[in-house]
Amino acid sequence: MNWKAVARSAIGTSHQKQGIGCQDYGDYRIFDDVIVGAVADGAGSAKHSDVGSRLAVETVLKCFSEINEFPQKQDSQPLSQEEAQKVFAEIVNKVITELQKQANEEDYSINDLACTLLVFLATPDWVAAMQIGDGFIVMRSQESEYQLLFQPDKGEFANETTFITSTNALIEMQVKVINEKQEFICASTDGLEKVAIRLSDWKPFSPFFKPLEEYLHEPVEEEEDKYLREFLNSERLNSRTDDDKTLLLCFFDRE
Repeated sequence: MNWKAVARSAIGTSHQKQGIGCQDYGDYRIFDDVIVGAVADGAGSAKHSDVGSRLAVETVLKCFSEINEFPQKQDSQPLSQEEAQKVFAEIVNKVITELQKQANEEDYSINDLACTLLVFLATPDWVAAMQIGDGFIVMRSQESEYQLLFQPDKGEFANETTFITSTNALIEMQVKVINEKQEFICASTDGLEKVAIRLSDWKPFSPFFKPLEEYLHEPVEEEEDKYLREFLNSERLNSRTDDDKTLLLCFFDRE
């Protein structure tokens, strides 16, 4: 039994036309039978949001790597809602500290590093997750359909959301603990919301996720994931969204 995972990002066509690099970032770490994943989407209005999104994700993974007793603890009972809230609040504060440090060193505002942040911690038996801003985390447990963990934070006005650098980030942070055995987890930035989530009722669109889950059933080579790279850069997908796109896919193989 083990986790299989892959994370890939692709620059949006609108950014290509403007000569702007990809402002998304996603990555994961596996600790025995526990996986931690994170994705971030840099704010389009922030000058160095690409740096912010990468630093946010790397800080999250580093924090969990340094909590030596935490990965080994996962055979025990799942975190309570209160415990998960505390863990994720501590992680967010560490991310903010690193972003502020980066801003101070480069002599610019922390808001120049603004990004959304989605994080999950998954064991073979339960999952704890958090989200600040838009984007989505979709999961499928044994014998169930795909479910959206959090409704993306779209703010009061169009094209507005909460960023980790926002003063109300911790207040708006959504946290959930799912005490079920998960087979599949997908975390993504908002560039794929239009094609993956039915926005009328915030239900995952199964035909989007099923091929991705089936893809993980096959051996995945990190440097040879041609299918995923071609999918993210396909004309068909780019005709539906011109934003940067990030997919973090995880599958727990119980065989």
